Amino acid sequence: MGQDFLQRMKEEQGLTAVIVALLMVVFLGVAAFAIDIGHLHLVKNELQNAADAGCLAGARVLYEEYGEYVDGNASQIAFEAAIANKSENLSAEVHWTGGNTGDVLRGHWSFSTHTFTPSDNYDYTPIWDVSPEELDANPNFVNAIQVRTRRENTPAVSFFARIFGYESFFLSAEAVAYIGFAGTLGPGEVGEPVAMCKESLLVDEKYSCSVGRMITMGEVVAGEETGGWTDFTQDPLTSGPNPTTVTSLVGAGGDNPDPIFLGQPLAVSGGDIPDAFILLRTRWEADTGRIVPWGMALPVIECPEYNLDSSEIMAGAVRINILWITGEGDDPSYSDAPWQMAYPHSGEIWSSGDPDGQVRWDSFVQSFNLRKLDGTFVPYQKKTIYFLPNCHHHRPRGRTGGENFGILAKIPVLAK
Repeated sequence: MGQDFLQRMKEEQGLTAVIVALLMVVFLGVAAFAIDIGHLHLVKNELQNAADAGCLAGARVLYEEYGEYVDGNASQIAFEAAIANKSENLSAEVHWTGGNTGDVLRGHWSFSTHTFTPSDNYDYTPIWDVSPEELDANPNFVNAIQVRTRRENTPAVSFFARIFGYESFFLSAEAVAYIGFAGTLGPGEVGEPVAMCKESLLVDEKYSCSVGRMITMGEVVAGEETGGWTDFTQDPLTSGPNPTTVTSLVGAGGDNPDPIFLGQPLAVSGGDIPDAFILLRTRWEADTGRIVPWGMALPVIECPEYNLDSSEIMAGAVRINILWITGEGDDPSYSDAPWQMAYPHSGEIWSSGDPDGQVRWDSFVQSFNLRKLDGTFVPYQKKTIYFLPNCHHHRPRGRTGGENFGILAKIPVLAK
């Protein structure tokens, strides 16, 4: 019995040795693949970083200076930024020699379908009087750059997987950067401490310059607010803008000293800040001579049912043309009604020599299509700003993410 026991022990030890040997092979294989997978993951991340950097650099210069036409040099910028990034101390490979082919493509990114469509369109694409859905579905609206990076000529080598016949691996990465509309705004990108209600800028849910509006700066009119004062404070606990700060901002030229963040509350008021209004009107008269529009970029806020609360959500940016600002006192005889004004979009001159101020006013508001929210022509009243939205192309501003109020962003974001 003792010999049988010893024999069985020897057999089991031999079997255990065989199992251990087999398991060692498996463990070594798993370890080998784990090391190689970690290595490949690192290389893939480096390629992804290169693709991200390339498309972001290209998208930032996708349009020429005023955002009207696509700049073909954006592809070259994207290519150079991508290959400037390293993968294991080697330049990322980008198969592009020019044009809109290969690994660097300009085109249209659709958020509804999450697809990129290459497009070689350089022509002007209107961004006003169209709905967000129409723009999103328009493949000729070039708003993105796609970059692909590779490790093909110098594939990523394997360390242990070559034991199993895997000498190297071909890898690639792809990214799409999208340039949208102005959202978060940097310091100095807003012209005055005035915020516009987005609802007053839309016609049939589309941003339009076909209808002008009025901003009553002397009183709160429930259900008729189109804009109001702001000191750019974004503290959700604020009770509204500080009048002294607003006046100081107007006196200093109106620029926002700090960033204005998209989606955050902005302190606003539709009430009267007399000193700020006097300063604003004085600057308007000095800057325009009361004969040309006064253009400026302003933050856009959400104003449900045209009522301004102490704070409203920041939604983007718009550029408007102020045509007229009435004085602080009542003027029943219309003595201060305009005599002439240049049309913002054509440069032609409207004028009226009628000595009757009311006749001049009626001609003015009809010529520039200045209307209240109910569709009637705007009245002549004190402490009121009359303006038209600006549908010229403008210098891009801020970071992508805002709604479309006619200002493209200058900082793109990754869409893919």
